[in-house]
Amino acid sequence: MDIGGNSLISGSDATKRRVCYFYDSEIGNYYYGQGHPMKPHRMRMTHALLAQYGLLEQMHVLKPNPAREKDLCRFHADDYVAFLKRITPHTQQEYMRQLKRFNVGEDCPVFDGLYSYCQTYAGGSIGGAVKLNHGHCDIAVNWAGGLHHAKKCEASGFCYVNDIVLAILELLKNHERVLYVDIDIHHGDGVEEAFYITDRVMTVSFHKFGDYFPGTGDFRDIGYGKGKYYAINVPLDDGIDDESYQSLFKPIMSKVMEVYRPGAVVLQCGADSLSGDRLGCFNLTVKGHSECVKYMRSFNVPLLLLGGGGYTIRNVARCWCYETGVALGVEVDDKIPAHEYIEYFGPDYSLHVSPSNMENKNSREMVDELRARILNNLSKLEHAPSVEFQERPPHTQLPEEDKGEEDAIDERKHPDFDADVDNKSSPGRVRMDIVEPEGRDK
Repeated sequence: MDIGGNSLISGSDATKRRVCYFYDSEIGNYYYGQGHPMKPHRMRMTHALLAQYGLLEQMHVLKPNPAREKDLCRFHADDYVAFLKRITPHTQQEYMRQLKRFNVGEDCPVFDGLYSYCQTYAGGSIGGAVKLNHGHCDIAVNWAGGLHHAKKCEASGFCYVNDIVLAILELLKNHERVLYVDIDIHHGDGVEEAFYITDRVMTVSFHKFGDYFPGTGDFRDIGYGKGKYYAINVPLDDGIDDESYQSLFKPIMSKVMEVYRPGAVVLQCGADSLSGDRLGCFNLTVKGHSECVKYMRSFNVPLLLLGGGGYTIRNVARCWCYETGVALGVEVDDKIPAHEYIEYFGPDYSLHVSPSNMENKNSREMVDELRARILNNLSKLEHAPSVEFQERPPHTQLPEEDKGEEDAIDERKHPDFDADVDNKSSPGRVRMDIVEPEGRDK
């Protein structure tokens, strides 16, 4: 199938890809607080598994350059970013009004190093987009990213800065169309809102719907204005299994790639859709979840893989380790090798998790009807939208040491890319925050 865009060299799905992997060893030190389900320590566990399986040697390992204030302000409001920069656990009593205004406090607590945490995970996603734009890799991975709920002016759902929107804005410098796909159990509301009225970004979210956070993502939410039919929501019920999920995912994504023909794809791989997640209610296995990564990889389009939710952290590490292998075209052994976190994976010490016996409330009739309705909406997009660039934004420049891509792969020898972006304010501070991508035909 000709999917257009900036395709990679074609070949079988097992063909090796050049993979850039972003990781900062400090990311696991950030702590949301006692009892909070979001635990950045899961990234350290994932990294340790990648090391023990020998996958790091097969990738270009990079330490992300922290996103700067002006990078964050490409999407977020200046006063919100300034607030994140100055708030600390010791000073938060002085900012009670702003805490309420910016929705910071309960689900999104103030903790030590909050702003540097945001800079780190956003820097990895922006850096991955820069690497893809410069053709330095085929797939970029930032498991610390994927925080899809953050809005222009507020934190939401454990998310403070929307690294996904920032990465997509970077990709739009080089691609006329970018596709965003979200397989987290929660609706990707922050990203959908940001691009709701543009056809330059299509958003596709597969999520639990009905009395579940964030409460958005109805099938009937399809975009507005020029963005009509460019937002796709696949609302699901409890207990969906691998077979039912793939009977929706593959036909829908095949049609999306056919009609939209994106130049780049961003895939948010939230692991809270796995069976047994602390906050989730789906019944996917690691292989079923990773089948989405494998399928999107098969289209040979520049691909940015991001993390997201996932609150049973041993399963998050299992999932993202296996999916890194999928990105590389390597089948990872089920037996987890001995390493510093091996006790988390007992008693079976295997990479894969079995589905539970929970009821699948997604009947075959419901799944068939939902698929037919979504494919019908997609049929209304007869051709990929053409975008005439009036003025292409300047490319983000990389430093000298990035020229030696064949150098030894070592996270200590990372390029400090300079994500130099224009600090353009988004139009209007309204509840529905919309990003109008640079360079579109006015």
